Amino acid sequence: MSTPLPKFGLALRESRRARKLSQLDLANGADISQRHLSFLESGRSRPSRVMVLQLSEAMGLPLRDRNRLLLCAGFAPIFPGRRLDSPDMAPVRQALNHLLQHHEPYPALIVDRRWNLIQSNRAGHGLLGLTGDAESLWQRACGDGQKNIMQLLLHPDGLRPFLRNIEEIAPAMILRLQREALEDSRVAEILHQILGLPNLPKRWTQGELGSLPLPLLPICLQANGARLNLFTMISTFGTPQDLTTDELRVETMFPMDAGSESLLRSMAAADQAQKAA
Repeated sequence: MSTPLPKFGLALRESRRARKLSQLDLANGADISQRHLSFLESGRSRPSRVMVLQLSEAMGLPLRDRNRLLLCAGFAPIFPGRRLDSPDMAPVRQALNHLLQHHEPYPALIVDRRWNLIQSNRAGHGLLGLTGDAESLWQRACGDGQKNIMQLLLHPDGLRPFLRNIEEIAPAMILRLQREALEDSRVAEILHQILGLPNLPKRWTQGELGSLPLPLLPICLQANGARLNLFTMISTFGTPQDLTTDELRVETMFPMDAGSESLLRSMAAADQAQKAA
């Protein structure tokens, strides 16, 4: 009968395997011997705090997972998790607001690691308004829960009927969630919700994206006679030392063609006129 792995050794092995790293790969990345890494995973050696952080850095773990490994090794977590509205986070809020405002008239969203919406600019809100009432759309897709971008995109009562290229978008989004779920159990919960959506074709969950002739996968939205072709970029903070900051993403959208550019600018002008009236 095999001896159960110690808590830290098991957590380390799971993290390594989730990133498809061999013991040799991780040992080389952390600048330790493969023998020492094997001893850490088996429990024959106990890690120091520095070693836990060294291994975490070599695996590129998110800060929340680094805290978890520290706890598993018997150490206190070192990365705090401040609320976004706390005084210490003022520079972060200013940077985020700057990005949102200066991206007008193009849509921009702030989401967390689980793809829950934190904030959007006026163009982001207006984008959903093309389908009718934005709040009703959120309610149909997410109910009274948190506003989740993945849920909104793939729910049959959300944006799914308005996406002309849903057959390309859905497999890509689900594949991304599957990869991220390997690293974060909270993303796994979102993935489980998505896979349980009504009328979700099985082919969308197979992870086969097919041949894509464009350098980027566009979002092709059509509603009420309007059509938008957009692509997205995701930005993160470069040197986060806080859980909240580490998990924030800014998703900025750009037009793929002149028609989409013109529509976004006309929507912004109409919004400004209404605001001034």
